[in-house]
Amino acid sequence: MRIGLPATSDSLDVIIAQARSLEADGFTSLWFGGGILGDPLAGMTVVGRETTTLELGTSVLQTYPCHPLLQANRAASVANAIGRSFTLGIGPSHAPLVEGMYGMSYEHPGRSTEEYATIVAPLLRGEPVDFDGDDWSAHSPGVRVSHPVPLLLSAMSPRMLRIAGELADGTITFLAQAKALETHVVPRIRAAAAAAGRPEPRVVAGVQLAVHDDVNEVRATVDARAAILDPLPNYQRILAASGYERTADAAIGGDEQAVKRQLQNVIDAGATDIWACPIPVGDDPESSLRRTMDTLRELLG
Repeated sequence: MRIGLPATSDSLDVIIAQARSLEADGFTSLWFGGGILGDPLAGMTVVGRETTTLELGTSVLQTYPCHPLLQANRAASVANAIGRSFTLGIGPSHAPLVEGMYGMSYEHPGRSTEEYATIVAPLLRGEPVDFDGDDWSAHSPGVRVSHPVPLLLSAMSPRMLRIAGELADGTITFLAQAKALETHVVPRIRAAAAAAGRPEPRVVAGVQLAVHDDVNEVRATVDARAAILDPLPNYQRILAASGYERTADAAIGGDEQAVKRQLQNVIDAGATDIWACPIPVGDDPESSLRRTMDTLRELLG
């Protein structure tokens, strides 16, 4: 099972140590959230020079604050600097962040993202772009990409999944449990990729999980941290596709065998990778995390 984890600190030294440990243990990837280290691409460049086989990816960079031509140049610079590929995950984020933090319109996120991907995807392949859209335009002979930079799109709505299948190399989801993947995400993105003549897309499934015998305590812990997530329409829709109402409902919890079974269900539903977000639970959170990490290590390979 291909399993990656999120970078968990705003200390570059800590992330380097985490990356080395994950690589030694056989984990496949380390994912950098858009707010990590202020600019995750800067830190990723350093971490990439300290590791060799661990996939590094962004999960995800917001599209609105960065022009796609600049984004492609930044991505190419990172890959060139570390001397190997990394994975660029992008997404339009959410209205409260885009409007509240950047003062930008979130009126057409689907259109904006489609135009963005239309520009950035060919640039990452070293191809020229000559495109004028409603939200984004670019005219460039291309960027110098010495190493491939796969593009993943944070896609969970039908339109976004179509865009991801047609233009990107796959999707990164969050809170999409097995039912939502099997009935909603995977069929749509695969159909779009097939119709566009593209390879079968990658599906990186982000899940919150804890190996802990009291599942109710797991859900209560997630509930306490989910106040910012539950109201967001993008997450509400993907939760509803699994028959859930709250972020906590989608959390994976239980003893070792229960967690292994639920993660296998996610893979069986069509996910190619697990992006695992361990949740510390109980009176001894460090022990809880160790138990979860030990279980994940048993699933590697």
